[in-house]
Amino acid sequence: MSKPAVLIMQRHLAPLTAFLEGTYDVYRFWEGPPAEAAQAIGALVVAGEFPLDKALIEGLPNLGLIACFTSGYDGIDVAWCRARGLPVTHAPAVNHEDVADHALGLILAARRAIASGDRDLRAGGWTPESKTITPSLKGQRVGIVGMGLIGQAVAERCEALRMQVAWWGPREKPELAWPRAESLVELARGSDILVVACKADETNRGLISAEVIEALGPTGLLVNVARGQLVDEEALIAALRDGRLGQAALDVFAEEPTSAARWADVPNTVLTPHTAGATSEAVQGMLMLLMGNLAAHFAGEPLSTPVPD
Repeated sequence: MSKPAVLIMQRHLAPLTAFLEGTYDVYRFWEGPPAEAAQAIGALVVAGEFPLDKALIEGLPNLGLIACFTSGYDGIDVAWCRARGLPVTHAPAVNHEDVADHALGLILAARRAIASGDRDLRAGGWTPESKTITPSLKGQRVGIVGMGLIGQAVAERCEALRMQVAWWGPREKPELAWPRAESLVELARGSDILVVACKADETNRGLISAEVIEALGPTGLLVNVARGQLVDEEALIAALRDGRLGQAALDVFAEEPTSAARWADVPNTVLTPHTAGATSEAVQGMLMLLMGNLAAHFAGEPLSTPVPD
């Protein structure tokens, strides 16, 4: 009896093959699966931040599931899929604590000059006369854009370090203890540190605009652990170069992988390669949800974690 067939779309998800191939016939998009496989493929395994190839989907007549390995699914046109009776699953509530840890690490690395201090020491820049003076985190005003699971986890960590927390999002959440700003610009204007932690979609591309960056100001720190498309990256780079923004600490970028040359002469930055949620525990949790959703789909059972309406 033949096994159900799945198609892994992104090359960096190749390690999933070892976990899937005992149960499924596994094809990998970058290897150019044979034409006859199109009839067999019943599910796509994808990283949700990448754009969905609609032409490919329309060429897979027996496709029944888009299974996102990730929590985010901003690259997936969920409405388009639903109109075709094609469910989408994801991996929610798995790595939000890890992303919040990384956000705090970026704050510390930037504000306390940990990353730049490491570079200076290794380059021989530590002399008896040199001493870097940095601001204390106590009392710093942290504005969080988006108060979902990640935003709340960031807020809790910042409070533990005795920072002041406020937030903004498009919808009020009266159950939260932290004050909500009247607007994103007002949040930025009243913050020393602005942490971007909201979901991304086509409605909020460039949400962190030149106006928001200007409001954060020449002593402000912008931290992004959400999606690169949320930030006007050209405006951000320009503001850092001319001192209208103090610092940026980024884990995500407009295009990924981002070019090293793009950031070579941009001052006051801490950059990491989209690793905020990539812990061994989180990856294990995402794998378990992926396997559960695939098994449920091919067994005709309710999906474990469908993308919500």
